[in-house]
Amino acid sequence: MPAADERERRVARNEAAFRAANESLRSVFDDPRAEPQDAYPFLCECGSRECTEVVHVPLDVYQEIREHPARFVILPGHKQLATETIVVETDDYQVIEKSGLAGEIVRETWSQLARNGS
Repeated sequence: MPAADERERRVARNEAAFRAANESLRSVFDDPRAEPQDAYPFLCECGSRECTEVVHVPLDVYQEIREHPARFVILPGHKQLATETIVVETDDYQVIEKSGLAGEIVRETWSQLARNGS
């Protein structure tokens, strides 16, 4: 397998793991008893395994991002691959959309999670 393909696979798996963690956070933030906030802290969903930074995003924006299985929220400057396109950009966050091999991997991962009810 070419090194570029292996890197895309690794980045996609990392992003999918961060997205799964953020879905757990979202369920906490989405609690009607919780105090509403302008923006909520989510993990940066960039593909770097070492990234532990937090990105602040309004909950409705986060929910819109999740409607697209190949979209991820990251901090500005954390884009990893040429196959990632920035579709939304603010001072606080960027939304990227994956294509190519990494896009296929994250779409399949998201589909598996949906089938499993996670």
